[in-house]
Amino acid sequence: MTTSFSPRALMSLLFNGSKAVDVVTTALHIGLLDALEPGPVSLRELAERFEMRPLRLYKFLDCLESLGFLDRDEPSDDINETMYSAVPGLRAAAAAAVGPHAIERDRDTYPWQRLHGRLAESLRGDVSMTEDDFSWPPKTDEQTEAFERSMSVGLGPVIEVFGRHAHLLWQGRRRFLDVGGGAGTLAAHVLDDAPHLRADVYNLPAVAPLVEETRKRCGHQDRLGFVGGDFFAEPLPAGYDALAFVRVLHDWPTPESRRLVETAYEALPPGGLLLICEEFRTPDRLAMQFFWSYFLIGVDSAVSRLREVSFYTSLLAEIGFTDIQVLPGVWELVVAHKPG
Repeated sequence: MTTSFSPRALMSLLFNGSKAVDVVTTALHIGLLDALEPGPVSLRELAERFEMRPLRLYKFLDCLESLGFLDRDEPSDDINETMYSAVPGLRAAAAAAVGPHAIERDRDTYPWQRLHGRLAESLRGDVSMTEDDFSWPPKTDEQTEAFERSMSVGLGPVIEVFGRHAHLLWQGRRRFLDVGGGAGTLAAHVLDDAPHLRADVYNLPAVAPLVEETRKRCGHQDRLGFVGGDFFAEPLPAGYDALAFVRVLHDWPTPESRRLVETAYEALPPGGLLLICEEFRTPDRLAMQFFWSYFLIGVDSAVSRLREVSFYTSLLAEIGFTDIQVLPGVWELVVAHKPG
């Protein structure tokens, strides 16, 4: 189903958003989405399977349909014969958004309530997040550790695209540096796909214990390492034939982002590989980024600037990289090479 809402209808859904989440969460938890996605399945079959009253279930399914999640065929006046199919991927999307390990649940722990109902004041600068609420860049080791743990929750799309193209990325590569690589979660998954590779995470020293936890847990104790440093205060480490910026560059104004890419060019050897995976600016990505766009209204030090993928491909070419490609995935992956 392709749903195009009028502004008025969309506003109604937004106003009732908490109720919509209740509907989707219920459908996920009782197993209804598992029955709907293979579809088509009749209302009668669903009511019997889940021991529900058909008329009540019919109205519940209207709620799901109103969100654009169902295709429905009602061939007669007998509502029991109504046939339903869920849009492909609905069950997985619901689990990712409202399941127990949802990234949205993690983000909701941030103190966004400080802004709620006071956005006009915040836009004028009268209401802001305090450094105790959220400090960017993190000021203390505790803030750094908490932020990196939170960022690890959202790595699913990145892990997917790196895994999809592992055969292309790591052939002939020996050492990989994940710049700003958090707790090492991505690096550990890369090592799963490339048994010949060694990977190091480059990050602020406060992150070292998190990478050590990942190293002990992932089974790559001899191949996953950590290099402490500050990429704005010193050159990137040399000796790596592949470097990555994952969800790093959008956090900084354009001059700083450009300088980071330039330092990667300087650090890489001839033939070296640079990878960039970001919240590129697309309708889906803007929607997924809604929380941060809202929350960071009250934080002047955080840029959180989503840019089109063409910004990065053009920047890479200007700096001197060649063989620039955009590899497909849940999130796109930009790859480029330093000329040999």
